[in-house]
Amino acid sequence: MPTLPPRSEGRPEGDRIAKLLARAGIASRREIERMIAEGRVAVDGKVLDTPATILASLKGVTVDGNPVAAAEATRLFAFHKPTGLITAERDLAGRPTIYTALRNALPKGTPRLIPVGRLDLNTEGLLLLTNDGGLKRTMELPATKVPRTYRARAFGVVSQGQLEDLMDGVEIDGVRYGSIDANLERSSGRNLWIEMTITEGKNREVRRLLEYLGLQVNRLIRTGYGPFNLGDLPRGQAVELTGKPVAHFISEITGAPIPRGGVKKADKVEIAAPAKAPRPPRTPARKGPSARPAPRKEGDATASAPRRGPAAAASSPRKGPAGPAIAPRKGPATLTNAPRRGSVGPDAAPRKDRDGPAKPRSGGGSGSRKRPAPTRNAPPPKGPRK
Repeated sequence: MPTLPPRSEGRPEGDRIAKLLARAGIASRREIERMIAEGRVAVDGKVLDTPATILASLKGVTVDGNPVAAAEATRLFAFHKPTGLITAERDLAGRPTIYTALRNALPKGTPRLIPVGRLDLNTEGLLLLTNDGGLKRTMELPATKVPRTYRARAFGVVSQGQLEDLMDGVEIDGVRYGSIDANLERSSGRNLWIEMTITEGKNREVRRLLEYLGLQVNRLIRTGYGPFNLGDLPRGQAVELTGKPVAHFISEITGAPIPRGGVKKADKVEIAAPAKAPRPPRTPARKGPSARPAPRKEGDATASAPRRGPAAAASSPRKGPAGPAIAPRKGPATLTNAPRRGSVGPDAAPRKDRDGPAKPRSGGGSGSRKRPAPTRNAPPPKGPRK
C-alpha cells in the first residue's frame, strides 16, 4: 500500500495555510494562493502576504472577513468521465467541464469536490473526486507510487517483448519515465488493445509512451486508480466510495488515524436504474375436462349417454383386489352399463340354440366361451354369435 513520504527534518508541525484551506473545501490550492496575493486571507486579523505560512489548525483564519469552519470528514467519489469534458473548474475557451456533468450526477448538499489527477479532453474513465485537498495532493505525488491503470486502443504493430522493455523505464524527449507494466490484451490486424499500469502520472504519459512505440492511440480509458476500479459505473455517473477499505486506504496514505468507534458510512449516491415496464398479467391457464365424471342422476337421459374419448375409460367401473363388486348401473342399456352376454345372474339373457328351445346360458363348464368385453368407441355386437 502506498504511503506518504516522511516529513523533512527541521520542519515545524502543521501544514501550509493553502493546504489547510483546500482541505476545508474553500478552493483549490492555486486559487487560495491567488486569494492570499490579493489580501483576502487573514490570521487573527493580520492579512497574510505569503502562502508559505504554516499553521497547525484553521483557528482564527478568515477569508474575506468570514471565519473558516472546521474541515468536514474526508469523502471520496468515483466519477465515470466521458470524452469531451475538461478536468477543470472553468475553461477560458468555454468548453464544458466535468462540473457541468457533476451537477446532475451528484445529490444536493454534496461539498465542493476537487479531482484527483486529471484526464485529457479525449480520455475517459475513472476520475476520483474528494473534498480533501491534502488527500488529493498525496495521491498525485509520484513518491507515493499509487498505480493508475489504463486500457488503450491503438493502431499499429507492437510485440509483447517491446512492451515488456518498458519495465526498465524509458527516456523520451529528455523526460525520464519510470517502470511501466504493459500487456498486449488482443489484436485484430493492426488494431490493438493494450493495458498499461503507471505509478507517476506525468502529463500525457500513456499517449507519449505508445507514440514512442510507433502506435496511434484512438481511445484511452482509465480503469483503475489505486485500489479503486471503474467497474460497471455508467458513463457520466458518480458514486461515493465508503466503507472500511476506503477508510483504511485514506489512513495509510495520509497517516491520519481511523476515527475511534469505527468508520461512519456516508450516504451513497444512488445510480438511477432504468424504469422497467410493468409485466402484463399472466393469462389464467385453461382447465381441461375433469378426469372424474360428474355424478349421474337416475332417469337422466343425457347422463346415460355413452361417453367417448378419455373420459369413457375414466367412467368405467374399476376392479380392484379388494372391496365388493360394483353393481351394474340402472337405466337404459348402454355401451358401458349393458350386461354382457354369458354373464351369470337373473338378468342374463336366454340363449337360443339352433336345435332346441332357448336355454339360459351358464357361465360354467369347460366348453363355455366368453365373448371379450366391447372395446372403447366400438359398436355393440349384433345378433347371436354363429
